[in-house]
Amino acid sequence: MVRRNNQRRAALVDAAIEVLAAEGARGLTFRAVDAEAAVPVGTASNYFANRDDLFTQAGARVYERLQPDEATIARQRSTGHDREAYAALMRELVSRITSFRTGYLALLELRLEATRRPELREVLTQRVRADIDANVAYHEASGLPGDGTAVKLLILTLNWLIVEQLTLPDVFTEAEREELVTAAVERIVGRG
Repeated sequence: MVRRNNQRRAALVDAAIEVLAAEGARGLTFRAVDAEAAVPVGTASNYFANRDDLFTQAGARVYERLQPDEATIARQRSTGHDREAYAALMRELVSRITSFRTGYLALLELRLEATRRPELREVLTQRVRADIDANVAYHEASGLPGDGTAVKLLILTLNWLIVEQLTLPDVFTEAEREELVTAAVERIVGRG
C-alpha cells in the first residue's frame, strides 16, 4: 500500500509540474492537479498539506528529474578532460535540460513564486546552492579545465541560453546554440 501511495504522490507532483508550466503559479490548485493527473477531485488535497507543500515538492521533483542517470555520469567521466570534451558535456547538459521543457518552465515559475513565498525561497535557495556546490565539486574532481568560478559562470550563462530556447526558440538556430555553448566554454574556461 505504501508503494502505491508513493507512486500516486509522484504522479500528483508530476501533474503539478505540468500545471505550473502551462498555467503558472496562480493556476496551481489542487483541483487543477487532480484534473491533470486524471484522479478524483480531492485527491491532491489528501497528499499535500497546502499549496506551499505542493510548490516545494514540485521544485524538488524537477531537480530529481533533471539529474543525469548513472550511465550518463559514467560515460561523462570516461571522456576526455580538455576544453572540447567540456564543451561537448555542456552541449549535452543543455540538451538534457531543454528536453524536459515543462520541468524547466515550472522551475522558472517556482523561482518567481519564491519572491513572494519566503518558505519556498528558502527551499529553492538551499537546493540551488547544493546543486552549484555539487557541480563545482564534480568539476574539481573531474580534471576538466577551469575552476569553481568558471563553473558558476557557465551555470549562469547556460541557464539564460536554456530560457531563451524554451521561451523564444526561434531566436537562435540549433547550430547557433551549439556554437554559443562551445564559445562560452572556451571564453569562460580559457584557451590555456
